[in-house]
Parts: sequence; C-alpha cells; structure tokens
Amino acid sequence: MSQETEHTYSNSSHSKADNIDDKRLTDESANHLSSANNKDVSNADVPDDTDATENLEYEDFSEDISKEDQETIKKFANDDNLSQAKSYASILVEQVMDARETFERSLGSLFTSAFTAGLEIGISFFMILSAFALLSGVLPSHYAVVLASLLYPIGFIIVVIGQSLLFTEQTSLLSLPVLNKIEPLNKLLRLWGIVIAGNVVGGCLFAALMIGLGLNMQLFSVSDIDTYAEHILGFRWWVIFGSAILAGWMMGVTAWLVTSARDTLSRIVLVTLITGSIGFLGLHHSIVGNIEVFSALLYGNTVSLGRYLLFLAVVLIGNTVGGVVFVAILKNRTFLFELAKVKEETAKDKLEAKNNIRGPY
Repeated sequence: MSQETEHTYSNSSHSKADNIDDKRLTDESANHLSSANNKDVSNADVPDDTDATENLEYEDFSEDISKEDQETIKKFANDDNLSQAKSYASILVEQVMDARETFERSLGSLFTSAFTAGLEIGISFFMILSAFALLSGVLPSHYAVVLASLLYPIGFIIVVIGQSLLFTEQTSLLSLPVLNKIEPLNKLLRLWGIVIAGNVVGGCLFAALMIGLGLNMQLFSVSDIDTYAEHILGFRWWVIFGSAILAGWMMGVTAWLVTSARDTLSRIVLVTLITGSIGFLGLHHSIVGNIEVFSALLYGNTVSLGRYLLFLAVVLIGNTVGGVVFVAILKNRTFLFELAKVKEETAKDKLEAKNNIRGPY
C-alpha cells in the first residue's frame, strides 16, 4: 500500500452500527448505513470470519483517502461469496486489521499472551521427546527422531487456534502495518521484543518444570535430551541460519493460510501439514528450539550457556528474515500491483460509462 492509502484500516470488524458518529458520514456512507439498518439486527452480534472485509465502511478510512481510492479498496477487498476461497486482498486486509489490534493491546496483555504461547508450544517437545525415547529402543536413532517429530504440530495447533502470540507466526503479520506506513518501526521492534521475551521465558519455565517432571516419570532420560539437542545443534551456524529462514518462511505462510481458511477444521489441517513438515525436515524454529536446547542446558551434559545463547540469536534472526522478507514484503508488493491494476480498470470503466452517456456527437 502506498502512503496515499496509509491509515486505511481500523478495527471495524468488531464495531456496531449504533456506535457510528453520524456527523462524520458523507451522503454516500449515510445511504449505506440506512440500508444496513433495514437488515435483521438479530445477526448483528454473530462473529464471522469475513467481517474484516465485508463490513468496511467509509468511516473506516482516513479522511485523507480519496473517494476513488476508498471505492477501489472496498471493491478489491470485498469477499462475500462463502462458496469460494477468500480473495488475495481480503486476506491481506484482514491480516492488517488483526495486526493493528495487536499493536493497540497493552504491554501486559501482549506479554501474558506470548508467555502462554511459550508454555503451550512446549507440549510439542514434551510429546516428541517421549515418543523418541520409546521409539529409540526399537529403531535406529535417526529414524526415531524423524518419526517422533511428526508430533511437532500439537503445540502449534494449541497456540494458533487458541490465538496466543507466537513470534514466528506474528513476524510477518505484525510487519504489515509498518510496511504500509500505518505504524512506526520502533513500535514494531518493541512488540517483537515483548513477544520474544514472553515466548522464551514461557518456554524456559516449561523446560524447567515439565521436562524435569518427565525425567522423574521416566518418560525419557538425560541421554535422550542430549541426543535430541545434538540433532538440533549439530550443524554449522550458517546451516542453522538458512534452516531458520526456511522455517520462518513456512510459519509466515502458515499465518497467511490460516487467515484464508473459513473454518476451524481447515485451519487445524493447514497448521498440521505445514508445522509437521517443519518437524519432519528438522528445520530450526526459534521458540521450540529454545525449549529443546534449554532443556539440554538444564538437565543434559553437552550444551553450554554460550552455545545456547548463540543458537537462540541465530535462529531468531533467521526466522525473522524468513517471515518478513519472503512472506510479508513479497505478498504485500503483490497486493500493491493488483490494487494499481484495479484502480486503472475502474478509471477505464468510468470513462467508458461517461462516453456512453454523452453518446456520439
């Protein structure tokens, strides 16, 4: 989106018609409101995944936006056919609006949600480690790791469907308002810092408590923790960095596809397929990886504090690059091209209509 269209979106998906200030309405938006009031109000409070784009009103746009641009964005983003997939613009508009809601949350709310996600994502590693300990007794270690990693999606399903703040999922999402010049970069960096801190602290607490519990329950052993940590750490830093970029890219795609889905079952399937692929391939995810390596730091014999901190820094940077560059920037740029095309077509249609009204001289 260009600077011309900044501040375009607001949190309209949760607003009601009764709260609209009539003094700010233009004649055209007043007519729209009048027709909306004639509808059955019994459905007014029913949430719908398409509200973010279907209910865009003129008061949702900045006063600096021209009527032509308002019409273009509404036309491009409108997505009221539930029998078809959401449009490209509908997904992007919904993501921008969701991201703006996150920007407006209090710091305590952000940290608590991120901390919860750090705890919840640890369930994946707990299940993986338990399965690995069981399988390693009957299979070679390499095959046991790969098969156990198929349980990777469990924590991600809990986090994504539960809408807790996970850094790798939010990396691309939160960058969209900044790319569109709606929010400042320093605010984004502060948000990332809060989400990362919450995820890491939550993950470390899970490792300290739950992995220790698993050891006492004899679900796995110290050697199992060390083996799995070396499976994660046993590469050169640039290999880990490249793997983290790919993992960040796939998590950004996950956020995009989850927004495109219209029902919870579809979202669960999408999260399972993509995060399951990350686990199967052994790609480096910063928040899960934090728990994996920190567990070895606490209870194992092979990981030092310096090795843990270096790993965490490299993977966080790689995940960020993958989510922002390959998802947010590229998909946002695609939208700008499509928006320009629709504006051109709209202007052409208006010119043809004007010529038809005038008729031949």
